Amino acid sequence: MPVSNILKNVFPQLASSKALLQEIESISIIQEFNKDTIILKEDSYVKVIPLLMSGLIKIYKEDESGNEVLLYYIEPGESCIMSIMAAEKDEKITVKGVVEEDVLLVLIPIAKLTQLRKNFPQWNIFVYELFNGKFEEVIDMIKILTFSNKEKRLEEYLLKEASIKNTTEIKHSHQEIAKELGSSREVISRLLKKLENDGKIELSQRLIKILIK
Repeated sequence: MPVSNILKNVFPQLASSKALLQEIESISIIQEFNKDTIILKEDSYVKVIPLLMSGLIKIYKEDESGNEVLLYYIEPGESCIMSIMAAEKDEKITVKGVVEEDVLLVLIPIAKLTQLRKNFPQWNIFVYELFNGKFEEVIDMIKILTFSNKEKRLEEYLLKEASIKNTTEIKHSHQEIAKELGSSREVISRLLKKLENDGKIELSQRLIKILIK
């Protein structure tokens, strides 16, 4: 299936311009990546801009202690605003991107960004709306990490995971959750047990069933 037809179904903002879709089709490639693939390496230069067709990507930022803390998700119909900003300024990217669920990506070479920005207003609108959405998502995550108590932070994280993946079962180990929240496995295990005792979740081997809405 042509790239333009795939994009039309997932990226309504870009689909408003047939010429833009045709341009992206002429300059991009389609590529698949498996779960756990690192597609963005911190402190490296961006070579392509990803448009996510299917799957899920998580973006992490290393904190002062060296822990990788979850910043935001990239869902189908989105791109990585940090990649676009780094590419536009010809700077190294300051975050890490990891495939959470197998992905299908349309990859645009950064050398083509200037012509997209100059020739297609719809591209600029897409980037602007993406920036606004991810900015709000990052602010929400900062609020969780900074102002919430640890139990509330964990609860909100679990609800977000469930919402993003449209499921009630989270298949993460306690260590994986601790990594994403910049905490320790011992603390997360204790808090998960408390949430279970409160009737909010059910715990089993590498599986957390969400009971709260």
